[in-house]
Amino acid sequence: MFVSIFSAAYFGIRPGIDFAGGSLLEVAYENRSTIEAIEGRTKALPFAVLLQPSGEKDLIVRTKDLSPDERKALLSTLGAAGETFTESRFTSIGPSIGAELKQKAWIALLLVISGITLFVAFAFRKVSEPISSWKYGLVTVIALIHDVLVPAGAVAFLGRFMLDYQADALFVTALLTVLGFSVHDTIVVFDRVRENLRKNKDEHLLRTFPETVGASISQTFARSINTSLTVVFVLFALFMFGGPSTKPFALILIIGVIAGTYSSVFLASPLLVTIASWQKNKKTA
Repeated sequence: MFVSIFSAAYFGIRPGIDFAGGSLLEVAYENRSTIEAIEGRTKALPFAVLLQPSGEKDLIVRTKDLSPDERKALLSTLGAAGETFTESRFTSIGPSIGAELKQKAWIALLLVISGITLFVAFAFRKVSEPISSWKYGLVTVIALIHDVLVPAGAVAFLGRFMLDYQADALFVTALLTVLGFSVHDTIVVFDRVRENLRKNKDEHLLRTFPETVGASISQTFARSINTSLTVVFVLFALFMFGGPSTKPFALILIIGVIAGTYSSVFLASPLLVTIASWQKNKKTA
């Protein structure tokens, strides 16, 4: 988490055109010149142009929000050397729309985390010993913060060197997916803790709370790892063989799923024991 925070603070997360506004043009050349030659031609334009090769002949062009005349000038410049190309994609978002989308993305993340907290607190409402139900929700939120920070830090670091890794609508979608996957993993472990606490009471077992949590992790460990591996294998195939636009999305999900699996087993569950230990020491004092 410290490395992710440092990466996000030092490198910064590059905002995509979804949030910052701008235009994205993707063209497929029949016989493309060198990137340096095309960059030399675009320098004559009155607005900044950022070029990124995609595959052997495709080219992704990022600029500010373009007017129809500016777009026409850009297309003329890209084919000024007699090169023929096909326009594959064009997206343009104004700054005001980008700011609105950014606000809605934050609201979506906060609503998801709040909803998860309330759900966990409600689901464990009958669990009060040795820690109350709302603390299960608190621990879940701490684990979710970890699960969001890790892929966000990775995007900040990778975005320093590769333009594809930036905060856009797909990035937010990936984070929301990671949150859902991670909380599912965490609740499986917590539910087993609840069952074992009930079993301790019904069968008069003298297991301590740390022993109960440890047994619950052992009982769900293989399931958590195997479930995550199946997802990671699919995402890895998408990353290796999918199109250029899906690679960043797949990689963010891979990092998030791994972080979510780690946090469910090694962060969320031990935090339950830590909170119980704090409460016990406080009562003793």
